[in-house]
Amino acid sequence: MEDWFQVENFRQCIPSSSWPGYELRVEQSTHRILDLLDSATSALGTGSSEAHPSGRSSLRATFFVLGWIGERLPGLVREIQERGHEVASHGYNHVLCNQMLPHEVKTDLEVSKKLIEDICGKPVCGYRAPSFSINAEVLELVEACGYLYDSSFNSFSIHGRYGKLDLSACGNRGVVARISESFSEIPISNLEVGARVIPWGGGGYFRLIPFSLFKRGVRSILRKRGAYVFYLHPWEVDPDQPKVRNASRVYRFRHYLNLGRSLDRLRMLATAFRDCRSVTCHEYLQEMTRDE
Repeated sequence: MEDWFQVENFRQCIPSSSWPGYELRVEQSTHRILDLLDSATSALGTGSSEAHPSGRSSLRATFFVLGWIGERLPGLVREIQERGHEVASHGYNHVLCNQMLPHEVKTDLEVSKKLIEDICGKPVCGYRAPSFSINAEVLELVEACGYLYDSSFNSFSIHGRYGKLDLSACGNRGVVARISESFSEIPISNLEVGARVIPWGGGGYFRLIPFSLFKRGVRSILRKRGAYVFYLHPWEVDPDQPKVRNASRVYRFRHYLNLGRSLDRLRMLATAFRDCRSVTCHEYLQEMTRDE
């Protein structure tokens, strides 16, 4: 959960020092997602989904909130929680973990966690690194800072910003990789075809891949793993956001592709998998580790 001007593709054009001068649009785009989750729940009925104790959405999500955003929009962060969803940390100002020194990563983890906890009045359990920039050293810091899980590993290794982890020695329950007795990794879901990993977790790939094909890939992942971890940014449902003209053509293509279709595709995804439950990362972690 970051705003349109905070994405890594625009970092060279829009440094963080200039962020206060840009229009905040994340509130209205986040409301679109929240409203869709509520309306999709009403349209589909409860079915096999469990009702949330609050009586709100049974299509539940985890919102990994950038501390910079939470500081400016605390009411939005509280509303996310009140509407039945999990609030977790995305760090403070979207600097890639591999571009910070270890003590800077630790400070970023601690500051963002405390900030969100102060807003919500409850512990923050999860963390997602900007642009999935995780590695073994950062993972150790995430655990040391008191998080219960990380959800930053994307196995699509061709992408230059994504970090690398070896989870082969971890015990697995569903898609959860147990790092230690009290800490886990919940990787982004990708499609495996032979030895190849094809990015299928969401984001720009969700906007690029034809929906009928994307749906087939998700069903394949569900059959194999029993769960599917999907992600989307609020700015991806905001087709009217300002255009950054001085970014490279490749970065503009990645950012603006099919923004006008994202919300409808998200609604179609909810409908296509109405027989599945949609739960937060922490809820899924609790289910997978309940008997340990």
